Amino acid sequence: MKIDLTQIATFGVAGNFTGHLEQAGEDKDFKNIKTSQENEPKAIFPTYIPMAKNEKLQNETVPEFLHTFPFDSKKIIYPQGEQKIQLESECAIFFDVVWNDEKIEKIIPFAFAASNDCSIRKDGAKKISQKKNWGTSSKGVSENLLPLDQNDFCKSGIINDYKIASFMIRDKKAFVYGEDSFVKDYSFIYEKLIDWCVEKLNNQQDFGPAENIHSYLVQCGRPSQIMISIGATRYTEFGTTNFLVQGDKAVVVLYPASKYDLLKIQTMIENSSEGEDFPTDICVLIQEVR
Repeated sequence: MKIDLTQIATFGVAGNFTGHLEQAGEDKDFKNIKTSQENEPKAIFPTYIPMAKNEKLQNETVPEFLHTFPFDSKKIIYPQGEQKIQLESECAIFFDVVWNDEKIEKIIPFAFAASNDCSIRKDGAKKISQKKNWGTSSKGVSENLLPLDQNDFCKSGIINDYKIASFMIRDKKAFVYGEDSFVKDYSFIYEKLIDWCVEKLNNQQDFGPAENIHSYLVQCGRPSQIMISIGATRYTEFGTTNFLVQGDKAVVVLYPASKYDLLKIQTMIENSSEGEDFPTDICVLIQEVR
């Protein structure tokens, strides 16, 4: 399945895997964000907002940097002047968007893929997005998307069998970077996640590290499709203490656990570090840090 990602508004979910924000040192950024449900994610943040085709809609309350397309399936360009960047292994869901006037009525999943929501670790950024999109080739999503019928985004669907694995390739060895985690183990997933996302896409306020993403969506022309990376998994001890440097390769894999295990995936990665010749039921993203 192919899709023109440059025409799709893209987002991430902060705090949808218990313990990740604490590992990343970002829990303090959300201390004033109040949630109403147990283990509820903290916010949705933008990573890319395409320019509106209608010039009348181009009222620039959308930060200029969010118009820079950040995704690259082959490389990460190291942010100039920074010292700490980390791979963030995630499952990305692609949605069709149904609008009712200027409000989103519903979002309907149609595909999923491996995503690297790569992040700068630094203090002082006022918004989450400022740590996420630092220019071209700052994020990644796998080229092969797996189709997802709206009836499959549930406990009985195909995605319930999938796990998220991640690795850092350094000196030709693949180190396990993130915990080998089921998609179903996100704090909010399936219908609960969809309902939460619709509410946030419509009503999230510009407060603390969060932004009014509804205004961004309206200004870019109420897009008919969006992508949401639904949260970073927890790091292994290696991932917590090893940041990416030039020459490393960042790897994120989505794979069906009923057919493969982590060791098998790790062996595949080490034997084919370009992500070639993988089975079609596996999503592989391999990015060289430059």
